[in-house]
Amino acid sequence: MKEIAAKAMVKIEDLSVHFGETKAVEHVNLTVAPGEILGIVGESGSGKSVTALTLMGLVADSAKMISGRILFEDTVLAESGKPRDKALYRRFQGEQMTMVFQEPMTSLNPTKRVGAQVEEMLLLHTQLTREERYQKVCESFQAVGLKNPEKVYRAYPHQLSGGMRQRAMIAMATILHPKLIVADEPTTALDVTIQNQIIELLRKINQKEKNAMIFITHDLNLARRLCHRIAVMQNGHVVECRGTQEVFADPKEEYTRRLIEAVPSRMKPKIKIQRSNREPVAVVEHLNVYYHDGGGLLSRKSRQQVIRDADFTIYRGEVLGLVGESGCGKSTLSKALLGMNRDIEGEIRHFSTRPQMIFQDPYSSLNPCKTIEWLLTEPLRAAGEIDPAFKMSAADRRAEAHDMLRKVGLDEKYLDRRPSQLSGGQRQRISIGQALITKPGLVIADEPVSALDVTLQAQIMELMRRLQDEMHMAYLFISHDINVVYQMSDRIMVMKDGQIVEQGETEEIFRAPKDPYTQLLLQES
Repeated sequence: MKEIAAKAMVKIEDLSVHFGETKAVEHVNLTVAPGEILGIVGESGSGKSVTALTLMGLVADSAKMISGRILFEDTVLAESGKPRDKALYRRFQGEQMTMVFQEPMTSLNPTKRVGAQVEEMLLLHTQLTREERYQKVCESFQAVGLKNPEKVYRAYPHQLSGGMRQRAMIAMATILHPKLIVADEPTTALDVTIQNQIIELLRKINQKEKNAMIFITHDLNLARRLCHRIAVMQNGHVVECRGTQEVFADPKEEYTRRLIEAVPSRMKPKIKIQRSNREPVAVVEHLNVYYHDGGGLLSRKSRQQVIRDADFTIYRGEVLGLVGESGCGKSTLSKALLGMNRDIEGEIRHFSTRPQMIFQDPYSSLNPCKTIEWLLTEPLRAAGEIDPAFKMSAADRRAEAHDMLRKVGLDEKYLDRRPSQLSGGQRQRISIGQALITKPGLVIADEPVSALDVTLQAQIMELMRRLQDEMHMAYLFISHDINVVYQMSDRIMVMKDGQIVEQGETEEIFRAPKDPYTQLLLQES
């Protein structure tokens, strides 16, 4: 460790960061050497992202650096007791140190084309011609696994899937080959095949250019595969920082041991709940779903078909898993099922009331202007306007919100907060509570645990199954994580390029996959 510290590119010394009375980071000491990948793992709210944002000079102005300093190649970027030197940071940000953010939809400008946003890095820091910049951006898109880079270049963020947006962000961060890359959950929205591509891409960049990387993740399997060292954070403190193999082979802290044991795996026993009722809650027959690229709803020329001839049934009390690569049509199918996209052919029949959806990106799906109490009570108030069973007083709605908050693992102090004051995992738990509070018959869960650390993943999955058993509801459970789908689902559908290529009982699919694409997914997970 002393050898690494002596030649470190990045030094974080005795860093403490507070938000008012909240001690987000306490006395953190970390170093990263050229050519080294440091993983930072820990539960949501442990201080991982605050540490990274402080290093990058991007932490909120409300944050106060109580102690410590941050050095990049012996230049002191930040020091306690001194105001942040934004001009100094601008010399390093983008060209020498860059960051991949956790939630790409809130990081990308929704009014600008994706290619232009990535090209801006080249415009600011290089002398390339317009044509050279265009070619460089398309090459970068291809390098991170984006098919048809010319089309992605012209697209707006909302026209890409969550995984495609995340890959565009990674392209933006790596296009200038900076000396330091800070990746905050860079593969959260990606399916397993693209995860592998991104991990290999980051590893190749690291090996070729000998840059330093900080890889923040709740996926310990990814950290194990990519990182040279791992720092484990808990409640703002670094409780353990050693070589990756040492941490996994012989964790010194009980907290580290719990994190490792909580990692989803096909080797662990499945959550099993007996299902005897085969009553359908939704039936889909010969479903085709379209999007429009302009020209109006009646213009057939502008139609783009996304889902092709889908047939399936969701039964009460079951979890139907839906897996496939980013952009294959998983989210499009779920929106059609809820009536959010009405440009369809075929038939969708519902046999339940108040179907709900848990969205993939809680930061964009939760109203940032409202408190958590309002977000949890509003579905009850709205349901009360159309269903006498949900007519209740404001005090009763608040009591229901308290109860749901406890069920998703948060206490009452969060009721008066807004989404921006929560961690990514905490926001996802609010989204789950918001969807379940009206006790729906069908819930479509679009990556409901993707933003959660492994211990919270296990808690939320257990919570969802327990509530499902109590309320006899069904889930369409969408995920790119094969191991999570295995643990959660009774049956599985596999989707590729808008078509369901295989479906069946979970154990049967995993034991003997028939379609070559399913075999590939299981092989790479």
